[in-house]
Amino acid sequence: MSTIVIDYQTESIPDDWLYPAEWRIQRWLDCALTVLAIDEALEVTIRLVDNDEITELNAEYRGKNAPTNVLSFPCDWDLPEEPRLLGDIVIAVQIVNQEAKAQKKKMEQHWAHMTIHGLLHLLDYDHIEEKEAQIMEDLERTILAQLGFPDPYCA
Repeated sequence: MSTIVIDYQTESIPDDWLYPAEWRIQRWLDCALTVLAIDEALEVTIRLVDNDEITELNAEYRGKNAPTNVLSFPCDWDLPEEPRLLGDIVIAVQIVNQEAKAQKKKMEQHWAHMTIHGLLHLLDYDHIEEKEAQIMEDLERTILAQLGFPDPYCA
């Protein structure tokens, strides 16, 4: 059975902002690893940030001077340690909450989707090419359905 250790970093955002409890993040990631049949000990950092910080990161690492909902930074060190460090998922709290409201989705559903999306990037899934995007979106649908959430790509 897979296990995932989460370093949940919420220190840089105000206490009154809405974001999921760590146990929810843990549940979503555990489900994803089960669906993906990954059977190893892993570690991931989930860092919640504001629009300014996500914009800076997006500009520095992707050349896009605009906010985005989630960024993933895979760990490229091949360390023999357990748990294996996958990398960092950086989530923009304001963006994700605004998207959920604009798309008329439950907050928990959209947060689960963004968290799983970030995890899949750490596991080398991508959506640049159409075929890759279909594979990644199908996995997101499957994992979210397992968690009891509807298809995130249906209006």
